[in-house]
Amino acid sequence: MIKINLLPYREKEKKDNLARQITIIAGSFIFFVLCLVLFQLHMVSQVSDLEKKLEDSKATLKVLDGKVGNLEKFKLKKKELELKLGVIGTLEENRLLPVKTLDDLSMLVPQNSIWLTRIVQKNDSLTIEGIGRDNIVAADFMKTIENFPPIKSVDLVSSKNVVIANTTLQQFIFSCTMKKGF
Repeated sequence: MIKINLLPYREKEKKDNLARQITIIAGSFIFFVLCLVLFQLHMVSQVSDLEKKLEDSKATLKVLDGKVGNLEKFKLKKKELELKLGVIGTLEENRLLPVKTLDDLSMLVPQNSIWLTRIVQKNDSLTIEGIGRDNIVAADFMKTIENFPPIKSVDLVSSKNVVIANTTLQQFIFSCTMKKGF
């Protein structure tokens, strides 16, 4: 015997198919929403981690800025101290220079011919006053001083005859220019 199904089977398939599609669409939508929620949670977590790192970096930066400020102060103090030490070193080097120059100058004075009465130094200028036996001795002494290494130039300011203890002598004044560094 043959059985014939007169019920609309296609409508049942369509209903089943429609229900399956609605279930798939609803499931896909729920899955999509869950994915969005998980992505949002992940982004919020990353943002909070980055904010913590930013706060930590700001705190570290503040501490480092304080240290850099201290370092700059130390560098400035070091530079000032090095400058002071340089000045002290220069002063120490030049401390004996005037004494040595005067000692060397005294060695140039001819004994029993020239007597120095006054030596004045102002900056790079040196004034030498003295008395000599005669004009020739004073001129020779002037030439000797011109060849003295610390002296740049020598000019005769005045020269005149003076009588001391019934002896006629030559009084002279030289103006000398010192070389830089001496």
